Amino acid sequence: MTLPTSPKDIIARRVAQEIKFGMLVNLGIGLPSLVANHLPLDAGVFFQAENGVIGLGAPPPEGMEDENLTDAGGGFVSAVPGAASIDSAMSFGIIRGGHLDMTVLGGLQVDAMGRLANWMVPGKLIPGMGGAMDLVTGARRVIVAMQHSAKGKSKVVAECDLPLTSTRPVDLIVTELAVFTPTADGLVLRELAPGTTVDDVTRNTEAGFIVAGDIGVMNLASWSS
Repeated sequence: MTLPTSPKDIIARRVAQEIKFGMLVNLGIGLPSLVANHLPLDAGVFFQAENGVIGLGAPPPEGMEDENLTDAGGGFVSAVPGAASIDSAMSFGIIRGGHLDMTVLGGLQVDAMGRLANWMVPGKLIPGMGGAMDLVTGARRVIVAMQHSAKGKSKVVAECDLPLTSTRPVDLIVTELAVFTPTADGLVLRELAPGTTVDDVTRNTEAGFIVAGDIGVMNLASWSS
């Protein structure tokens, strides 16, 4: 297998390994949406979008776009066999009712307690909070898929200084360098990207983290249920 070199591809491939047959999964806009590219069409996974689609497929070929079929970010998508169109009230009922098996969201910051900030930067114009707060609170499992740093500054921080999305800790953090599990005692380093060392992660991470037991290497192979 040729290992991916793009940070976004590394993250998307690793997150895809967390998705299992039969799951109902919400993918956030941006980097999280790339996760679907690493699952086969027959994976038996249904992707949901807040705007009212269950069964999102890949982007359509050029010229085949349907203005009535988009993801929550407005990007054109296709629909897989068995897909359903629902209204926003039902879509958010699914999220708030705890019926989503998993959500994968991008992040601006995640702190040492596993709290996510991903919906606004003070002073910058935003279109709205979207479904992020509902998703972090309502999904059974929350995975953050984000690049480790931005403009040379760690996004895994001791304490978020951006507005929190939810006080609920996320369940897993995946960056191009490492995989962390938030615990009551702090972040635990679980896996390293191929060719990455603990020192590399320490040097690029503001938050402290726990190194305990054997540290695995990220599985970046093709998806398997």
